[in-house]
Amino acid sequence: MDAREEALRQAYGHAVRWLASLSDRRVPARASVDETMRALGVELPAGPSTPADVVDLLATACEPGLTAFPSGRFYGFVAGGTEPAALAADWLVSAWDQNCVMSAVSPAYTAAEEIAGAWLLDLLGLPSDSSVGFTTGATMANFTCLAAGRDAVLRRGGWNVARDGLTGGPPVRVVAGEARHMAIDLTLRYLGLGRPELVKADDQGRIEPVALRDALSAGGQSPTIVILQAGDIHSGAFDPFAECVRAAREAGAWVHVDGAFGLWAAASPRYARLTAGCADADSWATDAHKTLNVPYDCGLAIVRDPSAVRAAMGERGDYLIQHEHGDPIDKVPELSRRGRAFTVWAALRSLGRSGVAELVERLCRHASAFASGIAGIDGATVLNDVVFTQVCAEFGSDERTDRVLTRLLDDGTAWISGSTWHGRRVMRISVSNWSTTEDDVNRTLDAIRRAAISP
Repeated sequence: MDAREEALRQAYGHAVRWLASLSDRRVPARASVDETMRALGVELPAGPSTPADVVDLLATACEPGLTAFPSGRFYGFVAGGTEPAALAADWLVSAWDQNCVMSAVSPAYTAAEEIAGAWLLDLLGLPSDSSVGFTTGATMANFTCLAAGRDAVLRRGGWNVARDGLTGGPPVRVVAGEARHMAIDLTLRYLGLGRPELVKADDQGRIEPVALRDALSAGGQSPTIVILQAGDIHSGAFDPFAECVRAAREAGAWVHVDGAFGLWAAASPRYARLTAGCADADSWATDAHKTLNVPYDCGLAIVRDPSAVRAAMGERGDYLIQHEHGDPIDKVPELSRRGRAFTVWAALRSLGRSGVAELVERLCRHASAFASGIAGIDGATVLNDVVFTQVCAEFGSDERTDRVLTRLLDDGTAWISGSTWHGRRVMRISVSNWSTTEDDVNRTLDAIRRAAISP
């Protein structure tokens, strides 16, 4: 057995043991950063070590410092898990070691990306000729879509940002709901557009169409981008797309939808109503690691007009071997990237249309069960309308809510994070892992009850 095969076998053994431990292990990490650093060793060795020994040290030193994100009882963020076919495909991605930017260099990757992209557009009910780019995550998916939108609205105003930059050009107006995700502000900062102009949202975080229309009417003829949201991070609520898109169209604005986890509602016949009118937008961002449950590093940037994203992201180099009809390099910012579409293809091929719908509906069913269970706890109140996969609850006061959260993490059965929503401390539950079972939900509810009644 050569060194590479021995290292891979060692890694496989540790991976299988880790996954087998998830049903029973504490969800929070047991070791601190300092403890893990000591276990790894902070001094660079003077000489080489065998690959298998390095893998063994990495796994044994890090295991106590790992949070069980793939556990069915992790609800701290909309993080998702990794569906089995996608996990196995991701191992192949690392072994194949393809730089997936040019069709001529990796035709297999381009084929997988083309098929996976078409399947995604079909499942999400989006225009079939849209561009689908595979980014590092939802933040860069938003960045990619908004870059295409920024350049497009400036082009309509006679300004070529690719040639002339932003300095001296007409200002771009960006309008978003006051409950938008923080990633929107981050991407706008990356794009040199500054903070968005905020429009009133209702108590569930949905942008108010009348307020949006009034704001757009007051803005004159400035190049404008309107950002809508599919899935509020606290309530799970969806903006009223049909009314909002209509108002934006009347103002000549580019419409972008941030649907990091909520866009997947469109794949379920039961929940697709939440996204009614969403397909009339110009661009959409989502994250396959969240609701679809493929490994991390897989955002999706979808743009109705492929030429718009190509103008913003495309690049030419004399040393590149580029296809006359375009390449993956034309859809995203990175010049070097791993084969993200392989994992998406594997997940979709494994689940099929009905499997994706059932996954979405199962996550929503678990969220409803959490809401019902928490509502029965003395002093607890569910604060949001549970329409998708998010649940927000409080326990009578900010102080008691924080005590419950602290006790819950100390208990170790589950990981649930706190947040502040409408000025109140809340327990925020995000159900996003394919492996969460009814037993996981019941065990977590029992842990919440223990935390709520502890002195």
